[in-house]
Amino acid sequence: MMRTLTATLAGLSLSAGIAATAQANEIVVGGKGFTEQLILSSMTTQYLEELGYDVEKRDGMGSTILRQAQVNGQIDLYWEYTGTSLITYNKVTEKLSPEETYQRVKKLDAEKGLVWLEPSNANNTYALTMRADDAKARDIDTISDLAEAINNGETLTFASNAEFYAREDGLRPLQKTYGFRFGRPNIKRMDFGLTLPALRDEQVDVSIAYSTDGRIPSYDLVTLEDDKQFFPAYSLTPVVRKETLDANPKLDEQMAKLSTLLDDDTMASLNARVDVKKQSIENVAQDFLETHDLL
Repeated sequence: MMRTLTATLAGLSLSAGIAATAQANEIVVGGKGFTEQLILSSMTTQYLEELGYDVEKRDGMGSTILRQAQVNGQIDLYWEYTGTSLITYNKVTEKLSPEETYQRVKKLDAEKGLVWLEPSNANNTYALTMRADDAKARDIDTISDLAEAINNGETLTFASNAEFYAREDGLRPLQKTYGFRFGRPNIKRMDFGLTLPALRDEQVDVSIAYSTDGRIPSYDLVTLEDDKQFFPAYSLTPVVRKETLDANPKLDEQMAKLSTLLDDDTMASLNARVDVKKQSIENVAQDFLETHDLL
């Protein structure tokens, strides 16, 4: 997904120096600062090291900083979300299908020296969630059902982080598309990591979430169907600098082996092992690779 989350990466200066020319078998793997990305950066690092690459891992970064680092040649490879590139980096606002989104960002980013490899089947887009029992009691399965309930006089409180509240594919255009409003007093802004616990603990009635968040099934929550297809596709895809790929042409096929193993349920399960079961990121990534004979 696609994300503009900010994170501090101590000790990494992204403004100093000019990137060195890419060398065969030397790969700098990047990653953003939330669970899914940390798992993927660890998984990719372990996998490429097993294949014989000399890998340096730099994760825990904010989206914009990470993207700029790759453009500048300081990061060779990381997993990006198609919707993030389309909307945040390339400022495209038209509605596109998942395949159209992939093809558009592939073309636009090629002009910047970035190559989108084989996409996975994981689509970590935004989602609205409710407690399963509450959604059933209110007969709400879709966002249209939610809109109808609110327009009929039901008061439901909504947990949102500051980013979703303000972004171009966020709360206001969502409400406009579906023709409803939570109402300012009913919107509770908080850190993204607190939204689902607030929903679980009945402090709010609806929460924003990422669709592959492992806490959704663990907290007995349900995702409301985006029946008007408001949210863009955020297909999880490895992106590599062309210079790096030219120096390591087997990367395309090698990363495709990893991409084909990832889908929504797989990522939700991996995320849950870290966020809910409190297993280490490195062990979760290693176990996944060993299970699929990649280590």
